[in-house]
Amino acid sequence: MDFPDELKYSKEHLWVRVEGDRAVIGVTDYAQVELGNVTSVELPEPGDELEQDDSFGSIEARKTVADLYAPLSGTVLEVNTELGTAPEFVNDDPYDGGWLVVIEMADPEELNLLMSAELYEDTVSVSEE
Repeated sequence: MDFPDELKYSKEHLWVRVEGDRAVIGVTDYAQVELGNVTSVELPEPGDELEQDDSFGSIEARKTVADLYAPLSGTVLEVNTELGTAPEFVNDDPYDGGWLVVIEMADPEELNLLMSAELYEDTVSVSEE
């Protein structure tokens, strides 16, 4: 599994790529493997306000439906509309084509509550044992 070092990770298995005051958010490689083939994704609308740790959508796979929990607070700027017709991008390319939303961060200090790649990898390795 892949855990890019430049990303931050939430305990709910989402990744965050910081681009200035914006954050791109997606599902980790680990999570997409655990979910199996993603069949649909429900996402917020541009302009919606997210609060850290609140549900902002869901992801459905053959195995289950899982809520998506915001790793950061902020305003949704962009939504990956391609996932509406091609949800498999989450499986095929979780760190690029499978991104979920872009937000304008309300409080960049919240990044300090997220995990580094090393810590996230350790966390998921322990949960597999």
